[in-house]
Amino acid sequence: MSRVGNSPIELPSGVEVKLSGQALSVKGAKGEMAFDVHADVSVEQEEGALKFAARGGQREARAMAGTMRAVVQNMVTGVSAGFERRLELQGVGYRAQAQGKKLTLQLGFSHPVEYELPEGIEAQTPSQTEIVITGIDKQKVGQVCAEIRGFRPPEPYKGKGVRYQGEYVRRKEAKKK
Repeated sequence: MSRVGNSPIELPSGVEVKLSGQALSVKGAKGEMAFDVHADVSVEQEEGALKFAARGGQREARAMAGTMRAVVQNMVTGVSAGFERRLELQGVGYRAQAQGKKLTLQLGFSHPVEYELPEGIEAQTPSQTEIVITGIDKQKVGQVCAEIRGFRPPEPYKGKGVRYQGEYVRRKEAKKK
């Protein structure tokens, strides 16, 4: 069984945590996030650290304590450093262009794909075939990347499509006569 819930979260300088009952808010240089901690988990703030413990000894409560600790750790990391995911476009004529809160993708369809970025997420395109998604919410950054990748996932024969940077696409051999 994992022991993630037992280790405390060290708060970096510049990060403020407010705890009132089960409501937790984290404020840092990049922004502010709020979260309601599960009722089976108790949170204590001590000398620049947060400690999580399960209320009761049930298996579900212990599992939830580890989950809540991981979620709050991601919040602390997000407001202090932020999260970033990179996507690559591979294929002839595949291009991306970011304009404010809109991402325009040319993915081999007869029309360009327009993707509206949600609140708190930013996109940059350092080159026409590279997309950088940044934000303070790890879950939201990952979801946006998954939605963009879902427009044209990499196919196994030529490897064309949208992929995460460093993602390995297993290639298939073409059908023989």
